[in-house]
This record gives sequence, C-alpha cells and structure tokens, in this order.
Amino acid sequence: MSDDQRPGELPGLDLERLAVWLADTRPGLVAGPLRGRLIAGGKSNLTYEISDGESAWILRRPPLGHVLATAHDMAREYRVITALADNGVPVPATYALCQDDDIVGAPFYVMERIVGTPYRTAAELVPLGADRTRVIATGLIDTLAALHTVDPGAVGLADFGRPDGFLERQVRRWKKQLDASYSRDLPAAVELHDLLAKNLPAQSATGIVHGDYRLDNVLVDAEDRVAAVIDWEMATLGDPLTDIGLLLVYQRMSDTAMAGVSDVALAPGYPAESEVLERYSMRTGRDVSEIGFYIALASFKLAVISEGIHFRHIHGQTVGPGFEHMGEGVEPLLSAGLSALRTP
Repeated sequence: MSDDQRPGELPGLDLERLAVWLADTRPGLVAGPLRGRLIAGGKSNLTYEISDGESAWILRRPPLGHVLATAHDMAREYRVITALADNGVPVPATYALCQDDDIVGAPFYVMERIVGTPYRTAAELVPLGADRTRVIATGLIDTLAALHTVDPGAVGLADFGRPDGFLERQVRRWKKQLDASYSRDLPAAVELHDLLAKNLPAQSATGIVHGDYRLDNVLVDAEDRVAAVIDWEMATLGDPLTDIGLLLVYQRMSDTAMAGVSDVALAPGYPAESEVLERYSMRTGRDVSEIGFYIALASFKLAVISEGIHFRHIHGQTVGPGFEHMGEGVEPLLSAGLSALRTP
C-alpha cells in the first residue's frame, strides 16, 4: 500500500467531496476528516482504503481514462455483494453506492474493511507450511463451491444476468472487448476466438459467477479461513464452470513466465489440479468433463483483459506500479487457450 494521503493528493479520489457526500448519505458514519491510500495490486478497478482516524472503509471506483463499454459497473458489483450477505458466502458489508460522476469523477461504492490477507505469491504461503497452505487452498475451493450452490432467485438476483446463451455471449463479448483495445496484431486471438465459437459445450446449470476468482481475490483471516470474497466487478449469472476454469488457468500460470499474476500453486501443500476439480465437483455436483473448453475461454478472457490494461498503460492511463509488463502475457495466454482446446 502507499502511504496515507490527504485531500487533493490522491489520484482518482477527492476526499473532501467524498466526506461531504458521505455525511449526507450515511450520517454518523464518518467522524472526522478523511485520509486515504490506494491499495496496490489491482489492475482494473481502483481500490482505496479511507479512514477518519478511528474507523476505516474500502472504496472502489473504475480505472482512470480508457474504460471499455459494459465494464467497471459499480452498481452491479455493489448489488451482488449486498445480496450475498448472510447467504453462505463471506462478503464485506456494504454502506453506500454513488452513481454521480461529480463526487469523485466516476461511480463508486463504500464497503466494510475486512482484515485479512490476499495471498498473491508462493513466497507468502511457504512460511505457513504445507498443512496451512492446504487448508487455505481447500477453503478457496469450498467457498467457490458455496457460491455456485446459491440460488440466485432466493437472494434477489434472478435478473442479475442473462444465463441463456451465456457461453456464446462470453466468447463474443471478449472478442468485442479485444477489438476495442487493439494496439497490435494478435493472429492467435483470432484463431482462438474462432475455435471457441465452434466448440461451445452444453451449459452447466445457472449460478452466480464471480468472474475473477483466485486466491488473491479473497481475504484470509488469522485462522486461515476465507473472511471475504472481493473484486466482484465481473460478477453475473451464467455458467459457473467459467469460474473453475479461470481458477485452473491461474494455477497453471504459476508454472510459467506469466507467474507475475500469482504463483501460489507452487507452494507446498497447494492441491493439484485434479484435486481441485474433484473437490469442486463433489461439493457442487457439477460435471467437469468439458473443462478444456472452460480453460480455453478463461485463457482468452485473461489475454483480453491483459491487452486492455496494456492499452491503458501505453496511453498513460494507469495508476500505480506493475503495469509495464502486462502486455507480455497476452500471446502465451492465447497459446495456452489453443492448447487446451486441442488436448483430448
């Protein structure tokens, strides 16, 4: 994290205007002048910790500059977190949503600050030992399974997405997002998109999809339990197997030059891919026999996201460190996706 910053010093966040808005929207929540800091690690929506000196909260807003259509919808993120409270999936409490760009320059929401660790590297897990690492990773899988067994209608999310034709739209959507962020020729992207479109499997039963589920998008408490699932910006209704496919792609990336995202699967005690799939399938009852397609789709999605971040970075529209090498992972991800579709 960066050091605390005073009003006028924090990119993407006007603390004085925010304080006035919170005083009107949630009287009594804030007890004094706000300070804040940008939480490092996020490559998309910006996450800040804000504090009045006594209490602290988390604020989320879209990135600065180039924002793709349909992405970075604060209202959707806020809605799904709010709906899942007390429904078997650990999430922060939500306090306020603002869709007025005049306050901080973009829509945003404020939620509870949960104390916990978003483990990003094997080096962070190794000192815990293999047994604790296995407990943490198992909790990660079980939490995803719990999410995928929530009935969307029972928590007020029946209209949160359009599950019919979800996989076809995902393939089309990520191609459209890539077209909006092209800065170079990527022939493998064209090939992978075409193969995905031609090899759509029958969809798994509809569920709530997180959209970017991995170990550093959950907070783990001192007892090695998942205290909160965070970063819900891609959440929707659809085929939940897209989440497990993405989790496995992140796991595979641990063994490659793309491990800059996360290499947690290299830590002793982290379950093998087959164990992840077996435990997930046992907990959810879902058929994972077509996992190759979901791994390929996840690879395509991550390649598109990386290319979008690369686009913003070369145009000077990113905040914080760690963006300069994002473009290097695009072609390896596309190759991994092609390999997953071609493997029997």
